[in-house]
Amino acid sequence: MKPIKVGLLGMGTVGSGTFNVLKRNQEEIQRRAGRGIEIAMVADLDVARAQALVGEGVQVVGDARAVIANPEIDIVIELIGGYGIAKALVMEAIAAGKHVVTANKALLAVHGTEIFAAAQAKGVMVAFEAAVAGGIPIIKALREGLTANSIQWVAGIINGTTNFILSEMRDKGLDFADVLKEAQRLGYAEADPTFDIEGVDAAHKVTLMSAIAFGIPVQFDKAYVEGITKLGAADIKYAEQLGYRIKLLGITKRTAQGIELRVHPSLVPTQRLIANVEGAMNAVMVQGDAVGTTLYYGKGAGSEPTASAVIADLVDITRLHTADPLNRVPHLAFQPGSMSSLAVLPMSEVVTSYYLRLRVADQAGVLAKVTGLLADAGISIDAVLQREADQVSQADENQTDVIILTHDTREGTLNDVLAQMQALPTVMAPIVRIRKEELN
Repeated sequence: MKPIKVGLLGMGTVGSGTFNVLKRNQEEIQRRAGRGIEIAMVADLDVARAQALVGEGVQVVGDARAVIANPEIDIVIELIGGYGIAKALVMEAIAAGKHVVTANKALLAVHGTEIFAAAQAKGVMVAFEAAVAGGIPIIKALREGLTANSIQWVAGIINGTTNFILSEMRDKGLDFADVLKEAQRLGYAEADPTFDIEGVDAAHKVTLMSAIAFGIPVQFDKAYVEGITKLGAADIKYAEQLGYRIKLLGITKRTAQGIELRVHPSLVPTQRLIANVEGAMNAVMVQGDAVGTTLYYGKGAGSEPTASAVIADLVDITRLHTADPLNRVPHLAFQPGSMSSLAVLPMSEVVTSYYLRLRVADQAGVLAKVTGLLADAGISIDAVLQREADQVSQADENQTDVIILTHDTREGTLNDVLAQMQALPTVMAPIVRIRKEELN
């Protein structure tokens, strides 16, 4: 059987990794796929550089549409990224009857519903294992491996840049701004790290996992997104003393009221395996009713780890290339006509527990007033600790840090109480609020 022909759009880090891994492991990949998989055409703006990377025998062009127009190309790999030209090219490839493999989580999180509908109508596949957690096969686990389960929640460290920064802050006792500069120097953070440090990248990924876990449309616009830029070394230190580590988590959860979809820093108990994921590594926990808790760990980015996921998608499409479209695994795991209309909850309706840190005047009655406000709102307190405040001037030495851990409460209720606390004359600085996730 002749090899299946692939067109590659974008010869950057992942593109070159895909080409190299496919070439290096071609014999084993062919044994798994049942036929050869050959990158026959590459599009990249830097034609000379791309040609040097792929060598002779592969056609390199500067126009991606030339790849899509080639009738011999069966599968198009989109590795350009972003929302603009990438969307147009993916839609054009689908319209031309070509299967698509993409690592573009931003594109799918925002426009996935439209893209998957177009692919369904045309009878082609859009595969996106590489869009979430790099080399970790979490999409396949959610779509296929856990099919028997009613999935209850998914929680993951799905951005390596922020996990590296938080690990360094904890290990070295440094503040965010200092560690960010080091992360940029080492290449873990981009020159413009906004998508990473503000939680947007993680929100794109958890939006896709939520859709697959619960059979709902992709709804990135309804996700709650909070990054790590406001975290201080003091909170990471206090969390450690309390038996927790702070991680930026993407969380999606099924509740009686609807679906939670949120990204934010979270205190996680140190005994949880996910709390001990360090550096730029990724990990995803999935709770299913039949299987219990499963954990998926590995490299969430990089040339060859991401290429591993891209090629796994190529193999899947190659195996199913001639199959009846109705017998393929649905894009979002559930049959298109059986998607759920469960609402995504606003953050004010989410119920969880909290870590609060208040910088207060060190005088009698302050703690009673603060805890009284919580009690009046029906918010139960798990623990209260007082710590000598770090980094205060001599003029402010009569201040102390009060740390309060709450039991589960509705976020909107806590927001109202925090506003009352902040208005107290004895509260000397903005209150720090970090959500706490037991993950049990």
